[in-house]
Amino acid sequence: MAQRNTWQRERVREELSDVRGFVSAQSLHQALREANTGIGLATVYRALAGLAASGEADSLQSPEGEALYRACSSEGHHHHLICRSCGMTVEIEATDVEQWAQRTAALHGFRDAEHVVDIFGLCASCANAAAQE
Repeated sequence: MAQRNTWQRERVREELSDVRGFVSAQSLHQALREANTGIGLATVYRALAGLAASGEADSLQSPEGEALYRACSSEGHHHHLICRSCGMTVEIEATDVEQWAQRTAALHGFRDAEHVVDIFGLCASCANAAAQE
């Protein structure tokens, strides 16, 4: 079922596009609240879920278990390198991971396997800053 393209969903999409890296629904809601949009947290969650389902946003789970979102800049299946400190995100291809996932699934009798791989670490800038401390 397609989600209606309301002004609230469009405003969430715009705010998400302005964010660097991944952001939680709560953080995005806070920014929208500070802009006096009147958009509620439940609406933000629905809009983000719809954007993720349509491929307009990436969604992942942080190491702490929180759902995070960002505007998607590429189509199709892809993976991310994500800085734990500043949130900078790089989209990457991972042919080896794709082949491993399909081989592993087939080995265990699975078909139509899907997977999610996101790598968290420190970007060069944050690693250098941490080394200076």
